[in-house]
Amino acid sequence: MKRCIFFAYTYPSFQQLFVYLHPKIEYTYKYMGGFFGTVSKAACVADLFYGTDYNSHMGTKRAGMVTYAEGMGFMRSIHNLESSYFRTKFEDELPKFKGNAGIGVISDTDPQPILINSHLGKFAIVTVAKVNNMPELEKDLLEKNMHFSEMSLSKTNQTELIALLIIQGKDFVDGIENVFRKIKGSCSMLILTEDGIIAARDQWGRTPIVIGKKDGAYAATSETNSFPNLGYEIEHYVGPGEIIRLRADGMEQMRKPNDKMQICSFLWVYYGFPVSCYEGRNVEEVRFLSGYKMGQQDTSEVDCACGIPDSGIGMAMGYAEGKGIPYHRAISKYTPTWPRSFTPANQELRSLVAKMKLIPNRAMMEGKRVLFCDDSIVRGTQLNDNVQELYDYGAKEVHMRIACPPLIYGCPFLGFSSSKSDLELMSRRIIKDLEGDENKDLDKYATTGSPQYERMVEEIRKRFNLTSLKFNPLEILIDSIGLPKCKVCTHCFDGSSHF
Repeated sequence: MKRCIFFAYTYPSFQQLFVYLHPKIEYTYKYMGGFFGTVSKAACVADLFYGTDYNSHMGTKRAGMVTYAEGMGFMRSIHNLESSYFRTKFEDELPKFKGNAGIGVISDTDPQPILINSHLGKFAIVTVAKVNNMPELEKDLLEKNMHFSEMSLSKTNQTELIALLIIQGKDFVDGIENVFRKIKGSCSMLILTEDGIIAARDQWGRTPIVIGKKDGAYAATSETNSFPNLGYEIEHYVGPGEIIRLRADGMEQMRKPNDKMQICSFLWVYYGFPVSCYEGRNVEEVRFLSGYKMGQQDTSEVDCACGIPDSGIGMAMGYAEGKGIPYHRAISKYTPTWPRSFTPANQELRSLVAKMKLIPNRAMMEGKRVLFCDDSIVRGTQLNDNVQELYDYGAKEVHMRIACPPLIYGCPFLGFSSSKSDLELMSRRIIKDLEGDENKDLDKYATTGSPQYERMVEEIRKRFNLTSLKFNPLEILIDSIGLPKCKVCTHCFDGSSHF
């Protein structure tokens, strides 16, 4: 009897596989957004279009582009992405964009870019941000006789609010530092001016900005997978709080980076595209190494490792190499007509897409002991029923391995999930059931190997009807990322981040 390991690491994830098996599952992830900007000696529109499109995995709601051409000014377009794709929305509009400089955004918040005319001059701005103190900042700005014109669903546009904070400064650096001082959460931004592009990374570096260079052009992006096919090479990883001005003939540091950093660990676990790099660490390399270390330490007896495409492949290959077993493919993704599972706004439609795109190979699964690896367990909705369906499909045993530690805390810095309270997290509900208080002994529940931790994991295993369940320890995740723990945000695992 053969035994087989299945991995799902980022998108589509193990939770999407469960959607395939049980379409009523609730999809919990949100995306943080991504942007791309370029300034060139030649026309920039093609690079801007494709560079922005390469950030599409970072958001699902809206997208926008703006260019600047001397004598013509700013040209902008914004579209909803909930029912279609970036390229189909913008392709027909490309002839209207002119100029040698532009910025684009895949937004999971508000319509962007925002256009501003102020004492700092005319500029366009895009952001990747989460502002937790919006009401407080709104009130303060309104009391200063300022106004908001970019209302979206009766709510203030977050990017417009950030722009208004910027124009309170005597110059762009002073204004951006005002944003850093005022907001609670995180904010990285690109600003298109009449004199190039200003890139400013979040003061704690929670989200990335990377500068690329090629002959006659510079670019700034959230995701470096934008660079290879456009001919850019990584030139500079923008530091936390660092501000860079890009012109076609060079880049200028306007503000030095801060010493401390808290880059989001989930960039490597979930958000990032395999080709992308942050702080010099490639996403796929980290996932492979994490799988390798897991394979070396896991005592499970298995015959092969299999990855859920596309995201699970890197880790599964790492696991197979670490454990000394072959890698096999048992789930295939049908991409010709089902390229994305998170596009439709309607949950039922998203579930249908996720169901249709992943096709299991019964010949590689039936009668085997299967082990699934997921990026995380958030809510865990309906997973018990879905595991039973795996048994019904022919699995002899169902094991599960999670690429990160249990999620104990909600994320206050990024749009990690749609959870409105920590009690929507599976781990916190388990703690409440075990202790009668969801806040009791959280430090112990967050400590791998503690009696509380083991009790929580065992309870999750039983509720899912899994043969076995293990979470990757934080030490392995950090070691795989290759940065000092003090520079990586692990707040959702251990509550350790800075505020």
